[in-house]
Amino acid sequence: MTASLACLSVVMPAYNEAATIQAVVNRVLQQPEVGQLVIVDDASRDATAEIIRSLARSEPRINFLSHSHNQGKGAAIRTGIAAASLPFLIIQDADLEYDPTEYTTMLEPLLEDKADVVYGSRFLGGRPHRVLYFWHSVGNFFLTLLSNMFTNLNLTDMETGFKAFRRELIQKIAIRENRFGFEPEITAKLARLGARFYEIGISYSGRTYAEGKKIGWKDGVSAIRCILKYNLFCR
Repeated sequence: MTASLACLSVVMPAYNEAATIQAVVNRVLQQPEVGQLVIVDDASRDATAEIIRSLARSEPRINFLSHSHNQGKGAAIRTGIAAASLPFLIIQDADLEYDPTEYTTMLEPLLEDKADVVYGSRFLGGRPHRVLYFWHSVGNFFLTLLSNMFTNLNLTDMETGFKAFRRELIQKIAIRENRFGFEPEITAKLARLGARFYEIGISYSGRTYAEGKKIGWKDGVSAIRCILKYNLFCR
C-alpha cells in the first residue's frame, strides 16, 4: 500500500461527541494513508470543540472548522468536503461505530482504478457486527431497496456512514441536504453521473440511543422524501 501513503483526506462531522472524539481522532491519525483530517464541529453544546482545538495545536494534519449554529450532519459534511485537498476522501463519524483501521480495504478499489466511490456495507462479509435494533435494519433494507429501484444499483447498504470517494468527483456535486438526507442525495447524484460503485464488507459497532445515537424515525421519512426528490425531480 505504499502508493496510498498520505493520499487520504478524512472528513469528520462532529456534534456533541466529547465522550469519543479524542479516541476516534487518535485512531484516524494512526492510519498511514491519512494526510489530512478535516473536523467540522456543528456547534456542539458540550466540550467537543475544545477537545478538537487542543488536538489541532499539536497535529498539523488536523484542519478544524466550526459552524456558528447547528445545521446538521449533511451540512457539516458539505463544509468538510469543500476543505479536503488530497486525492481520496473518506467520511468518518466522530464516534466509534466505524473502524479507521479498515481504510486500507476501502481504498483498494480506488487505488486500483476500479471504482470512483466505495461504500462500506454493514451487511456484506463476515466482519464483526454489533447486534442492535431490528426495525432499524428493516428500515435500512427498505430505503436501500427504494434507492436501488431508481438508481438501478444493487447496493446492500445505501445508508452507510462509511463512504470513500475520488475527491475531485465528490467536490463536483452540489450537496443540498443538511441532515441525514445526504446519503440518498449523493447516491442518486453519483449514479446519474455514471460513477463506478464498489461495496466492501466492514465491521460495525453501532451505538444505542443512550450511548449517543442521533438518527430516528423522522430521518427515515426524510430519506424517502430525498430518494424521490433527487431521483425524480432534482438534477
